[in-house]
Amino acid sequence: MIEETAEQTIEPTTEHPFLKYLRKAMMPHIWCPGCGNGTVLNSFVHALDELQVNLDRIVVISGIGCIGRTAGYANADSFHTTHGRALAFASGVKLAKPELQVVVISGDGDLFAIGGNHFIHAARRNLGIKVICANNFNYGMTGGQAGPTTPLEAKTTTTYYGNIEHPFNLMHLAAASGAVYVARWTTLHARRLTQSIKKMLQKEGFSFIEVISPCPEIFGRHNKMKSGLDNMEWFKRASVVESFSDPAKAEITPERIPVGEFVDIEKPSYEKLLHEMISRINENALK
Repeated sequence: MIEETAEQTIEPTTEHPFLKYLRKAMMPHIWCPGCGNGTVLNSFVHALDELQVNLDRIVVISGIGCIGRTAGYANADSFHTTHGRALAFASGVKLAKPELQVVVISGDGDLFAIGGNHFIHAARRNLGIKVICANNFNYGMTGGQAGPTTPLEAKTTTTYYGNIEHPFNLMHLAAASGAVYVARWTTLHARRLTQSIKKMLQKEGFSFIEVISPCPEIFGRHNKMKSGLDNMEWFKRASVVESFSDPAKAEITPERIPVGEFVDIEKPSYEKLLHEMISRINENALK
């Protein structure tokens, strides 16, 4: 007797495969066409999925800026801080709840202008915070003013004749401040970015990834890159993978964007040392 088997039908779905990591009510996002922030969020979500991160054990914190919307889009406990204070808030969260994974996703202006002091000391202390910086070379949300990473001679709304301020080399700054993991990618390197985020999330201590991201509507149109594709062509032409080379020589120029992993070391985190000290104090008090 021949057994009959029913054909299995697969019901079509329009649900995003990573919807559980995103807040559906907040979609669609409000980022401009060609903006790199969507790629940053996409790589972050891919990393969470590949590591099967428990969303009840992660906190996403952002500062003011276009990329700051990420805190509202991530389907996890999150906080959108005042300008420059993402790392200050994140430090408090990590010290109060060291078992949580604390991730800061913010912009170059927020992290390195008004927030610069918080960055260098969080890195110096080796707080177990994971920082992703979307660097689009300007204050894209507030009018396109020059910021601390704006390249020399670049035009912005406040440097119409070209920027004359030397920009930060964020790889060198993070490494010199004490970060245990330091990497840079562009949004063209989305898969490598995902792998770096996965690695960062598994590190003990302060870790930092810079993502060079397009801002075609504001920065790009002032600098002969009027579309996201123009920006990506620049990334493809200028990017050079130089992993574990000298961070001090990782300056970005129109001709050269050094990318890769620059620092990957191990040392105990501040919160680990703090709680060990508290345990010793309590033990001595009982003697």
